[in-house]
Amino acid sequence: MAGYMVWQVRSMEEAVEWVKRAPFPHESECKVGIRPVFEAEDFGAELTPEMRERGQRLRAQIGAKKQ
Repeated sequence: MAGYMVWQVRSMEEAVEWVKRAPFPHESECKVGIRPVFEAEDFGAELTPEMRERGQRLRAQIGAKKQ
């Protein structure tokens, strides 16, 4: 992997259009992977209050280790 880009788009089709316009430094064929990034709200009712609390605790622990 040589790098990555993060785009906020409305659909996978829009992401593909951005890839088609992205500058690539080599003339040869290359592979591009497109992966969605999810936020907590994307999980709806499946994200229980307990799971949300656990995620917050983990983020706090990770943040404390970085300091």
